[in-house]
Amino acid sequence: MIKDNQKYFNGLHVLLDAIAIAGSYICAWYLKFEGPFVTEGAGALTMSFYMTALYFLVPGFLGLYYWFKLYTPKRLQTLEREIWDVIRVNTVGVAFFLMAITAFKIGEGDFSRVLIFLFYIINVTVTLLFRIVLRTSLRYFRKKGYNLKHILLVGYSRAAEEYISRIQANPQWGYVVRGILDNHVPAGTKYKGVKVIGTIENLEVVLPLSHLDEIAVTLSLSDYDILEQIVSLCEKSGVHTKFIPDYYSLIPSHPYTEDLNGLSVINIRYVPLTNTVNRIAKRAVDIVGATCGLIVLSPLLLILAILVKTSSKGPIIFKQERVGIHNKKFNMYKFRTMKVQTEDEERKGWTVKNDPRVTKIGSIMRKTSMDELPQLWNILIGDMSIVGPRPERPQFVEKFREEIPRYMIKHQVRPGLTGWAQVNGYRGDTSIRRRIECDLYYIENWTMLLDIKIMFMTVFKGLVNENAY
Repeated sequence: MIKDNQKYFNGLHVLLDAIAIAGSYICAWYLKFEGPFVTEGAGALTMSFYMTALYFLVPGFLGLYYWFKLYTPKRLQTLEREIWDVIRVNTVGVAFFLMAITAFKIGEGDFSRVLIFLFYIINVTVTLLFRIVLRTSLRYFRKKGYNLKHILLVGYSRAAEEYISRIQANPQWGYVVRGILDNHVPAGTKYKGVKVIGTIENLEVVLPLSHLDEIAVTLSLSDYDILEQIVSLCEKSGVHTKFIPDYYSLIPSHPYTEDLNGLSVINIRYVPLTNTVNRIAKRAVDIVGATCGLIVLSPLLLILAILVKTSSKGPIIFKQERVGIHNKKFNMYKFRTMKVQTEDEERKGWTVKNDPRVTKIGSIMRKTSMDELPQLWNILIGDMSIVGPRPERPQFVEKFREEIPRYMIKHQVRPGLTGWAQVNGYRGDTSIRRRIECDLYYIENWTMLLDIKIMFMTVFKGLVNENAY
C-alpha cells in the first residue's frame, strides 16, 4: 500500500516534479528558438548556456515546492487550494529567477524573457495536470479500499459524531474509524455503524493490539480533566494523535494562535480581510471592477432605466437602508422592481412568489439579477464589495442577531454584490441559517482566488435563480 511506502512515494513525487521542471524549461527553449513558428536563430546566447540554468533552476524550484508545503499530505486539501499553491510557488520562483538574472548580469541582458514566460506557463500547466492525475488516482484507490488510514476515537461527544459524519460523507479522504472508547456510553452503542468498543481505560490495551494510523481525541467537555493523561498515553504509543475539541462550533476553520510569553492564546475568529494587504488588494479590485462595469454596462443600464420608468409610476432607482461593515448603515441602490409603496408596506417582509407588488419588468430583472446593477455605484464609493455577504435591512439584522448564532460576524467585512451563499443557491426566500454558514465559510477562508471563483460562478450559474422573486 502507498502509506506503507510513503518515503519512496514522496521521493518519486520529487523526482517527477524535477522532470516536469526540466522538461518545461527545455520545451520553452524549443518553442522560443527552434519551434515551427520561429524564423530567427537562437539569439545571442547558445543552447548550452541556456541549459546551464537547469543546474540552479531545478533544485531552486524543488526547494520552493518544499518550502510552500507542496509535499505535505493532500487528503483533505481542496483542488482549488492546490491550484492556487502551484500558481503562487511558480510565480515566486520565476520572480526569483528574473531577479537573479538581473542581479548577476546573467547573459548580459540577452537572456530571453519570453523563454522565462513560456517556462512559467508550461510548468504551471504540467505541474497542475500531474497533480490532478495523482489526486484523482489516489482518491479512486481510497474509494476502492486501498491506501486507507485507520483511526480510533477516544471519547464519545458531538465532536466525535461530526467527525464520523464528515469522514463517511467523504470516502475519497481514505479514513476509516475503527471504533470509539468512552467511559459513559455503553459498549456496543453505534453511531452510523461505528461502535463503542470499550472504556477509555482500555486504551493502554487497545493501542499495542490495533494497527492504527491515527488517534483522534474527541472527549466531551465533562471529561477534559483527563485530557492531559490521554494525550500523554497516546504520544507514548508513537501513533499520530490529533485533538478535536467538543466546542468545535466556536473555533474557526483556520484558527491562529498568539504566543503570550510562552502561553498559547487561540483566537476565536480569524478574518483574513482584517490584514491590511488583503484589504487593500480587495479594495483595488473593487474599484477597478466597479469602474469597468459601469462603463461597459452603461448601454444596458440606460435601457433598463427606460424600461423601469415606462413600466410603472415612480422613481427609476430604489434605495433601501442596509447594514454594512462594522454595523454601519448605508443606502443600497437597485432598479425599482415594485410599485411604489409606503414605508410601512415596504417594511412588512420578504418578497414572495407571485408577489403582486412586483412589476412585470421587475420580475424579469429580479430573476436575472439585473436590478442589482446600480450597486456598482455602492461598490465604487466603498459601501460594498463585488464579493461578500449580502447586506440585510436593519429590522432583520436585529431579529436574526438574537435567533441565529454568529450572525453578526458577517458584518466584519464589506457586504457584496454577490457572495458564496448566492452562487450556492441561498438567496431570496431560502434558509437564513444556511446563508450564514456560507457567509462564515467565505469570511474565514477568503482568498483572492475564492473571489475570482465566485465571480465566475455568478456569471455562469448565479445570474438566474428560481428563488429570486
